[in-house]
Amino acid sequence: MKANGLSFIGKLKKATVFYYAKNILRQAVPTVLYEKSLRERLQEIDKYDAAAVLDRVDYYNKLSSFTPVEGSGTICLKDMQMFKSPKAYNFDTYEYTRYFDKTLRANFLFGDVTHVAAVPSIQKSRPVAGNNTNAILLNLDKRRHFVFVKDSLPFAEKKDLLIGRGVMTQPHRTRFMEMYFGHRLCDLGQVNKTGGNVEWFMPKISIAEHLNYKFILSLEGNDVATNLKWIMSSNSVAVMPIPKYETWFMEGRLIPGYHYIAIKDDYTDLEEKLEYYLSHTADAEKIISNANRYVEQFLNKKHERLITLLVLQKYFKYTGQLNGIDRT
Repeated sequence: MKANGLSFIGKLKKATVFYYAKNILRQAVPTVLYEKSLRERLQEIDKYDAAAVLDRVDYYNKLSSFTPVEGSGTICLKDMQMFKSPKAYNFDTYEYTRYFDKTLRANFLFGDVTHVAAVPSIQKSRPVAGNNTNAILLNLDKRRHFVFVKDSLPFAEKKDLLIGRGVMTQPHRTRFMEMYFGHRLCDLGQVNKTGGNVEWFMPKISIAEHLNYKFILSLEGNDVATNLKWIMSSNSVAVMPIPKYETWFMEGRLIPGYHYIAIKDDYTDLEEKLEYYLSHTADAEKIISNANRYVEQFLNKKHERLITLLVLQKYFKYTGQLNGIDRT
C-alpha cells in the first residue's frame, strides 16, 4: 500500500493547488452574474426529490420564526475578507454567498464550534443534543473534512485489527489510549510528538494504509471526527461512540449498529464489539453497505449546491432580510 499512499499524497498536493487557484479565479467573476442566476439554480429542485431536498434543508437550518441577526460576528457579505484566515472557511462560504445580494448580513462562527450562539449563526459544526436551532450548518473547510475514497480491498481481505492514528491530547482520547494501546486487537498510535505519551508515538500513515484494516477508530476531537466521512465510503467499518457533534454530514442522523459500530462512551465494550464482528462478518458487511449508501447522498455536486443555496435563502428570510419563504 506504500505506492498507493504516495499516490494519495501527490493527488492531495495537486488538489490543494487546484483548490486555491479555483478560489482565486472565482473572485474575478462579477457577482452580479451569480445573483441573476440564483432563481434558475433554485428551480433545479424540480430535478430531484423535493421532499428529500427540503428535509435536509430543514435539518441544517431549523429556523422557523423571525429571528433578527446581530452580534460581533455579523457582517455584510460584501465585507468578507477572502484571504484572511481562516481562508478555507471564507472560500467555502463565498462559493455560495456570491449568489446573494452583497448587502445581506450574516453571523459567522468559523472553526471547530461546539456551542450554539444566541443569534442565528452560520458554522461548520454544532452539538447534536439540545436546542441547536441558531446553529445553521454549511459544508465548510470541506477540502479537509469532506474526503471520500474508492476502496478496492474487500472487507474479508483486511487485517483483523482496529487501526487508530491521531493527535492524542484531549482527555477522552488519552483515556482510550490508556485502555487499549498495545491491545491484541488494536494497532494504535499518537501522531503528535508533544503532549500525550511519548510511548504511544507512531508515524502518520496514509488513508490508503488505513484501508488495510477491517476496523478504523473514529474518535471526535475538538468537534467531529475528521476521518468519519472517508471511513464510511470505504470497505472498512468505523468504530466510535455515538457522536456528540455534527456537520454537513449529519452525524446526528447516523444509526448505531447500522452505519457504524457503536461503543460506549467509556469504551469498556470495545473488545466485545470487535470480537463480535470478527465472528459475524456478514453483519459487518451490512454496516459497510449501509454506510456506503449513506455517503452517496453527498456525491452529486449540483444537488449539494442546491441544498446549500436553499439553506442560505432560508437563513436570510428568517432573519428578516428577504420577503417570504418561497424556496423556488
